[in-house]
Amino acid sequence: MKRYLYILLAFLPLASCSLKEDTSLYVSPDEFCSTIGQCDAAVASTYTQLNTVYALAFEIAMEGCTDLYHIRSGTQDAQMDVSPASPRFGNTMWEYAYAGVRNANYALYGMANSGLDENDLKPLIAEAKIMRAYWYYMLTSFFGDVPFWTEYIQDLDALEAVRQLQRMSADTTRATLIRELKDCLGDLPQARRCDVVVNGDNSLQRAGASMGYMVMAKMAMWNKDWESAIWALEILRNLYGELSQYPLSDVPYSVKNTPESIFEVQHTYSASGLKVYSNLGAVAMPYPKAQAADSTYTFNGVAIPELGTDCVAWQPLRPNKFLHSTLFSKSDTKDKRQEYTLARTYNKKDFSTVWSGPKFWCYNMYNTYDHNNYTIFRYADALLMLAECYNEVDRPDEAIACLDEVKSRAGIDLYGSFRTKEKLLEEIQNERGRELAGEFQRKFDLVRWGIWYQRTYQYTDYADLKNNIRPYHEYYPIPDTQVALSGGMLDNKAYEQGL
Repeated sequence: MKRYLYILLAFLPLASCSLKEDTSLYVSPDEFCSTIGQCDAAVASTYTQLNTVYALAFEIAMEGCTDLYHIRSGTQDAQMDVSPASPRFGNTMWEYAYAGVRNANYALYGMANSGLDENDLKPLIAEAKIMRAYWYYMLTSFFGDVPFWTEYIQDLDALEAVRQLQRMSADTTRATLIRELKDCLGDLPQARRCDVVVNGDNSLQRAGASMGYMVMAKMAMWNKDWESAIWALEILRNLYGELSQYPLSDVPYSVKNTPESIFEVQHTYSASGLKVYSNLGAVAMPYPKAQAADSTYTFNGVAIPELGTDCVAWQPLRPNKFLHSTLFSKSDTKDKRQEYTLARTYNKKDFSTVWSGPKFWCYNMYNTYDHNNYTIFRYADALLMLAECYNEVDRPDEAIACLDEVKSRAGIDLYGSFRTKEKLLEEIQNERGRELAGEFQRKFDLVRWGIWYQRTYQYTDYADLKNNIRPYHEYYPIPDTQVALSGGMLDNKAYEQGL
């Protein structure tokens, strides 16, 4: 298959994307990748964009504009005040995801031309391919069809040429990357993320085979390639085993690098030390924060001493009624996930106030410096994906078994007898809402199911969002600046036509 040299980037601004110096701006990859250590550093550069992408604005885009959550803030993403001229978080996703792609291409080209032993390089090559596939998974899920580029751009002429090319089918991009992952994932240790040891240390901050299988399955499900997704997810199931061995108490973001984790964004903060943090915690607390007469602090009138005295609370991300009254009802005392996902207060003035729960709180947060890790993928997600795939290929008993593993850990009633494929899919969709609420997933799920606009319009509790959203908002627009760089070869037809 012909490879498309698709990229639309103004390269100079990307120097600011990395937490480390971007050596690709100064040294060609065949010169830099001359030792295994240098190759490892090149592969590590594919992760530096994660801390910028996984922040408050992404949470708003992914969860705050869905059937589960809303946020009444002045952030335009929260109101879907988004257009090609004002793409809001779309600018960040485009720039930093393509920076991740660019760094992966740089590393892969450098290793291919390094002259080093191929067997020594195989694990690093597989890791770079996982991260390249991950960034394309993000781009295709966020924008739909996007430019697809897998080559190292060696000169300005090549850069100018690729700027003139247009969108490529997201299905084709994903299919290409699925095949690539299937061929390389065997070069990595076949183990849970927490069990992979490199140079005597757990390799918690890097993508392993389990991350690759998860990315592969996610892309395959977008393509309705159920068999490829099942292949990858069954391997994950063999690696991770029974969900019951992973306690729900490990799900909150404040509990880092748990055995259930497949991959998470690493954060840390101290008053005098390494500071890598984000800001999601500022919108996760009950609101407002107020000082009481005894100099303690309350959050919506409730004392939560674990949050400390120095945190800053912003306009909060609030559960919609669909989440706190339908998926999680007040009268349902069985579901153990409620105490993590929701924080409820009841009094005479406001008998049904519901906030985001301790799953997202950052204890002893200073200012807005959230030092929790953010979950990208975990095993319960994989089981629910496998349930959906089995249902799609008419294997209902196996689908229900996977679904019931998640329900059983949560302490709720099991699914029962199979009735129809449609009813089972609906319950899997609802269970994903209960299990994965707030975990940067819901919009991608709703768009993939073809129900984002309908469900968000029906269930959002935010009038400004309901007034603004249109069906074409299921994907963000490509920023106008990038369309201009392409000489008009890129477009935003859905936005232009107002479909």
